[in-house]
Amino acid sequence: MDAPVPPGELVVVTGMTGAGRSTAAKELEDLGYYVVDNLPPSLLRDVVRLVDESRGTGQPIAVVVDIRSGSFFGSLQANLEQGATGRQTTLVFLDANDEVLVRRQEAVRRPHPLQGGGRLLDGLERERRVLADLRSTADLVIDTSALNVHQLTSRISEAFGTPDTTRLKVTVISFGFKYGIPVDADFVADMRFLPNPHWIPELRPATGKDSEVSAYVRSRPGAEEFLDGYVPVLAGVAEGYLREGKRFMRVAVGCTGGKHRSVAMTEEIVSRLVERGFAARAVHRDLGKE
Repeated sequence: MDAPVPPGELVVVTGMTGAGRSTAAKELEDLGYYVVDNLPPSLLRDVVRLVDESRGTGQPIAVVVDIRSGSFFGSLQANLEQGATGRQTTLVFLDANDEVLVRRQEAVRRPHPLQGGGRLLDGLERERRVLADLRSTADLVIDTSALNVHQLTSRISEAFGTPDTTRLKVTVISFGFKYGIPVDADFVADMRFLPNPHWIPELRPATGKDSEVSAYVRSRPGAEEFLDGYVPVLAGVAEGYLREGKRFMRVAVGCTGGKHRSVAMTEEIVSRLVERGFAARAVHRDLGKE
């Protein structure tokens, strides 16, 4: 007798108008999810039941729920809290700053669903108030202010592109402070306490991914001590995240330009987290900008 197929994941995508919900839905569809757009939250359990009957319980599902659902939208939190779908559910909230959202809405020449006869900004303000509680309880918040379509697609693939949806996924991002701190990081570490390889002529053209730069950075006073102390802290927090049902953690590691120190330390942090059994990956946001 065949073993029962474990239920597929249910991903609920919501967030601000113009933050990229359609892009996220398209990528989830490409990843094999059965996608339903603009679903009234009260029908969430009905959709799961119908998919279970027609495609089997192993079929992962993604639903996009947003302010267009009108009065139905208020029931989303209640439906998620009831946990009656029988599936592991992840709530994804897409956000962006007002300046970016206004620019995107104006580019497509669409009014905001809540602006009425007022300004676009008035609609965004009302939407933020309505969505405030959902944002605070989301499993994964993605700020798309500085992301293009391809980068957002990569973020969704990073989060949902593997079958093992129960493990904590840790993304460690190297960055340059002169380009700004990643706004959606859970933790930020500053590597500027280490000497900068930029000032060593033979190391300047290389990056933190090159062995000679990595060896130099890790040999500086305080580097190994930092790693020995910081990685266990991240591992402890990660275990706590799992206990609380959170399955995504983003750690930002910065230096001046995001080329040498932050890259080398990011690679080592990821290596140590993987050794501890975490699904960790490195992203070098600013590498190549200099």
